[in-house]
Amino acid sequence: MSTISKVAERAGVSRTTVSHVLNHADRVSQALREKVLAAVEELGYVPNPQAQSLRTGKTNLVAMLIPDIRNPFYPELVKTAQSEMEAAGLDMLIFNTDVPGGHSQEHGREYLRQIRNRRIDGLIVGDFALHGMHDALLDIDLPTVFIGDLPNKAVDSLKIDDFGGGRLMGQYLASKGHKRVAHVTGPSFFAEAMARAAGFEQGLRDCGVEPDPDLRFEGSYLGPSGQASVEWLLERHKDALPSVVFFANFLMASGALAEFYDRGIRIPQDMAVSVFGDQTQLEYVRPRLTRVGRPPAALAERATAMLLERLSGRYDGPPRSEIISCNLQPFDTA
Repeated sequence: MSTISKVAERAGVSRTTVSHVLNHADRVSQALREKVLAAVEELGYVPNPQAQSLRTGKTNLVAMLIPDIRNPFYPELVKTAQSEMEAAGLDMLIFNTDVPGGHSQEHGREYLRQIRNRRIDGLIVGDFALHGMHDALLDIDLPTVFIGDLPNKAVDSLKIDDFGGGRLMGQYLASKGHKRVAHVTGPSFFAEAMARAAGFEQGLRDCGVEPDPDLRFEGSYLGPSGQASVEWLLERHKDALPSVVFFANFLMASGALAEFYDRGIRIPQDMAVSVFGDQTQLEYVRPRLTRVGRPPAALAERATAMLLERLSGRYDGPPRSEIISCNLQPFDTA
């Protein structure tokens, strides 16, 4: 069995030098680093992660909490964050708090306990993963970045400009001549959903279109509520259908598109459709959905950059709050 002593002997250096090469490569010259790494490769030496953790005080592990692994927004968020962390030499643990299943607070408390016990180096929280328990971050004792709206500003956070993005879409649809506009919102207990809805309605008003509260349907952010919204529209407003529907996320829009198709309603010939969201899956939907938002990857890249700045000591100031602007992309459906 290879040991650090054998590596040091083979490379003709001290154990301390080997440790520096493996844990603090910036402290040794390139030539010495290559010499030690050659000995490591030749002997097949694998450092003991527990021992390294005790020496450095770091585990090189970062955790990420997400609310719903089935929502295609979050795998893209996770994949990008994982790639960024891997490039920085860190591994990532993923915890799904299962908000749609009604277990988010139970899981959130348990996962935070595990994260503390495992001595994780840093944490990224995906928006609704800690729904209703943001105060748990007030006494978090490790570098943390929250993706979403965090009123208590306990840790670094960044979020999409939900109001601004909704407003862009409202202005766009009104500018296209739509007067009778249906609106499928997210759940009213999510601040982001209500900001998105408020922005959309303000955008309509900016262009002289007064939102009709009778054409507003509160969805769940899940596909079945998109289907339910179409059923509601066709039953309640069959004699005066709207000319366009704006869906507050991709899952609801996808459910609605299936229901429209099953009922023989053509998009956009019979009904125009637009959506808040910009994840990769939208590229495979036809007709292409007119959309507003930012890709999950953009959020993940900035969140990991903020966390790495904390972990490296490049930033040690008060919690930061950043807002990422949205892009409007007109396509086939509106």
